[in-house]
Order: sequence, then structure tokens, then C-alpha cells
Amino acid sequence: MSIQSIFLILLSVLLSASAQIMMKAGMSSAAVQHALLSGQNFPTMILTIATSPLVLLGLLSFGFSAFAWLFVLSRIDVGQAYPFVALGIVVTSIAGHVLFKEDLDIYRALGVGTIVIGVIIVGAT
Repeated sequence: MSIQSIFLILLSVLLSASAQIMMKAGMSSAAVQHALLSGQNFPTMILTIATSPLVLLGLLSFGFSAFAWLFVLSRIDVGQAYPFVALGIVVTSIAGHVLFKEDLDIYRALGVGTIVIGVIIVGAT
């Protein structure tokens, strides 16, 4: 696997993970939480979510991630590339713990470690 392919894979994964974090932050914002919990009508809730800057940035990041992924798929086998998507779980788990104080107990940490080992094995072949 070339350095360029690895770069594109990591770019796609990081953009996708960033998208998850931005959308989580956007959906956790006071305005969105108020719209969801106050019993507002459905169109108002959707409008509030659709105009959240962090949600919009997250969706844009997803779009760029998909574009980068298309370049990955044009260069390497999907069976070799796709396991790297699991690195997004690693990034989002750590970011969720750091940014949102989400639980990262020993079982989750072991699971994340197992994912990393699996990606290394697939990437080395």
C-alpha cells in the first residue's frame, strides 16, 4: 500500500470521526436540546437541527470524508481498505472521552485496542 493511499485512508477516517464529534456537539447544544425536549413541532425541531453550525460542519466533513474515500477505493482493494474505517471507532471513543467525558472503561479500552491490532494486521498484508 502506497504512502498516498495510507494518507487518503487516514484523511477519510479523520474527517469521518471529526464529523461524528461535531454532530454530537451540535446535537448536545442548548438550542437543539431545547428544541428536542420542549415538545416543539417536528418541522421546528428539524429546522433547529438543520441550522446548527456544528451539525452543518459535521455533515460537510462527512461529505469530504466520502470524497476522500472514493479516491481510496479507486486505488486499493476494498477488503484491504475497509478495516481502516474501524480506526474511526478509536478516534471517536477517545474524543468522546476527552471532550464529552464519556465513559471509557477497561472493556471499551480493550475493545479499542483489539481494533487497532486488527487494523495493523490487515494493513501489514
